Amino acid sequence: MTPLLSLVAAGTKLWLDSVDPDLIISNRKEGATGATSNPIIIAGLIKTGRFDADIQTLLKAGHDDETIAWAMTDKLVKNAQDAFVTVSTETKGDDGWVSFELDPLLEDADQKLDTAGRTAEYIRLGKKWSAGHTNRMIKVPATPGGLGAIEELVASGVAVNITLIFSERQYILARDAAFRGVARRTDKENVKTVYSIFVSRVDVYTMKHCPTLIPEAQGQVGIVNAKRIWKLNADFWATKGLARKQEMIFASTGKKVATDPDWKYVGALAGSDIETNPPGTNDAVNKSGQTFTRQVDKLPPAAVLADIDAKVDPAKMEETLMSEGLAAFATPHKELIALIAKKRADLK
Repeated sequence: MTPLLSLVAAGTKLWLDSVDPDLIISNRKEGATGATSNPIIIAGLIKTGRFDADIQTLLKAGHDDETIAWAMTDKLVKNAQDAFVTVSTETKGDDGWVSFELDPLLEDADQKLDTAGRTAEYIRLGKKWSAGHTNRMIKVPATPGGLGAIEELVASGVAVNITLIFSERQYILARDAAFRGVARRTDKENVKTVYSIFVSRVDVYTMKHCPTLIPEAQGQVGIVNAKRIWKLNADFWATKGLARKQEMIFASTGKKVATDPDWKYVGALAGSDIETNPPGTNDAVNKSGQTFTRQVDKLPPAAVLADIDAKVDPAKMEETLMSEGLAAFATPHKELIALIAKKRADLK
């Protein structure tokens, strides 16, 4: 059994942080049952030149750069959905999802819409891009505008992936909004929501902003934060009687410190819910020779937890990481549109 297959055997759903058709084939063999996308992933695939014929067709149809960017995103995500549709059928919609990110420019610093306007756009776009898809999940950020859209999207039958979660506060707001949406539905057997908690970025934050953490705690805050929120989520939904699992996604699982083992976050969170691992992380993990067992419900010693609680301010952490996250949220989509413009010139 390979390390990744042992991760799946331990209870983790393995989703690939890519919609590359070739990588999906290879990772399906290692137990991957879903995928996610974002503008960086789409741009990376377009840069390979493998999809120039599709872009050429869209150019000949007279579409502008932004329209082509979204058309290519739609196509590549749909291709991934087709690869996982059997998983969706076999699990009755509990797995086999591919995440589609809504317009990151809604959170751009130059965006003139107020919070209500952004919420309205998230709702409109979420309904638009999910329509007609059985295993497409819509990614909405845990910003004020995104959080405001969750209830209506869930109530409307949209499967939602609430992303850019760094804190318990964000998670609770997202979960409660989703549950209000669930309460409005008559087809509760079809509800699917997931909550993407970012892990390794938290440890980058604490190394810079919380240097007095004891050595046993430094580098563990992201894992502790994720495990605590995982427990909140598991306990909340356990009593709601829904047919499908409402799960955590452990995102940002690639190591950020060179001296850390490649499997640091993968192994620490093994055993339940979903991990979206970058392809490079999956490759490194599979070469590690590790065998993974359930660790998601195991916390460090009390002294480590006490040190974290005394020295890490969750509000400041969330504020800083959201600021950094949003700064990096819109830029890749702008770069994707610029890439299409370059392709337009190159393919003439």
